Amino acid sequence: MSKRVVTFGEIMLRLSPPGYLRFTQASSFDVVYGGGEANVAVSLANFGVDAAFVTKLPKNPIGDAAINELRRYGVDTRYIARGGSRIGIYFMEKGASVRPSNVVYDRAHSAISEAKVGDIDWKAAFEGAEWFHFTGITPALGDNVAELVEEGCKIAKEMGLTVSCDLNYRKKLWSTEKAGKVMGNLMQYVDIVIANEEDAEKVFGIKAPDSDVIAGELNLEGYKYVARELYNRFNLKMVAITLRESLSASDNNWSGMLYDGKEYYFSRKYKLHIVDRVGGGDSFGAGLIYSLITGKDPQYALEFAVAASALKHTIEGDFNQVSVQEVETLMKGDASGRVQR
Repeated sequence: MSKRVVTFGEIMLRLSPPGYLRFTQASSFDVVYGGGEANVAVSLANFGVDAAFVTKLPKNPIGDAAINELRRYGVDTRYIARGGSRIGIYFMEKGASVRPSNVVYDRAHSAISEAKVGDIDWKAAFEGAEWFHFTGITPALGDNVAELVEEGCKIAKEMGLTVSCDLNYRKKLWSTEKAGKVMGNLMQYVDIVIANEEDAEKVFGIKAPDSDVIAGELNLEGYKYVARELYNRFNLKMVAITLRESLSASDNNWSGMLYDGKEYYFSRKYKLHIVDRVGGGDSFGAGLIYSLITGKDPQYALEFAVAASALKHTIEGDFNQVSVQEVETLMKGDASGRVQR
């Protein structure tokens, strides 16, 4: 496929106790690599898109291992800057039933958090590309990184790329006040915003009426209001919102909506029994980007994104290991889980 998408952010080393063990029970950790924008790039590569991931990684064997993990899925890593002393790490304890999952970050002074304007050759990375994607996690790493994101956005717009952003608010990285200020500035470059059921409230103070995300009670009419407010405030082309009804750490209802300034589109709802929910939103973003960049209509794009992300919840690790055919099979209604032979 000739379509090219560039994503920018941090890829981290993820360390998890086996199965559902708690940190205090663990005598070993399972190793995977992942991060918001890296997850999107891998999903897109699995869909046949020419996907490139840009970041900064230390020039040591751990940085090499992260790059090799991306390359094994066909992601273009040529424009990754090398330097700094360490890769970011996060520890992931998988929740179950009424016990939530828990993440502990160890990412201070990572290579990307110390990156600065001029470290990335944006024009080379964007050559032949149609789309640039980042998330709200990346500018949260520091003012210097926010400036680097803005540099990328400016050059992307100058070169005619569509720019998408997943708001991805992380309370362990910055305050709502700081997030609102920084993300509000970056929105001037963004065409398509992706958010979950509470991002718009945390970052921009736009709350869906009559919804309680803790209780898993979502008012769909309220999310029309959220999408419309985002669309109008930032002069966007589209707003997509994932809708998670958290029944427990193990069982969720999962759906989404899309607003293009004219119509509100709602997807089918999936009842999920979760294997690993990390990367669920990223797989939604990748499905949406894939569909839109290949010319699909808004309803198809939304259904594909939701189905792709529903499948991700059944897969261990950050990356969504599915093909276009598998997503389309689920879209057609085959959610039986019967053995394929």
